[in-house]
Amino acid sequence: MAERMALDGKDEFARRYVELARKIGMKYLVRMPRRYKKNFCKKCLSYLIPGKNCRVRLKKGKVIISCLVCGEKKRYPFKR
Repeated sequence: MAERMALDGKDEFARRYVELARKIGMKYLVRMPRRYKKNFCKKCLSYLIPGKNCRVRLKKGKVIISCLVCGEKKRYPFKR
């Protein structure tokens, strides 16, 4: 639902859905799957859409995702 709201331009609803998903996961001690965890910013909880509110760069064997809302950067390794 967060992805759908973010694509429609309703960023506050998308942020709220991300926040609820994290709270539910923490309450029941369930890890969030990696594919969902990479799609939101841990600092401001905004749902990340490349080109709209995040920047994706490849540098020295890493994927660098920069949030354009708060400036937070996430780095993930990748194989060439």
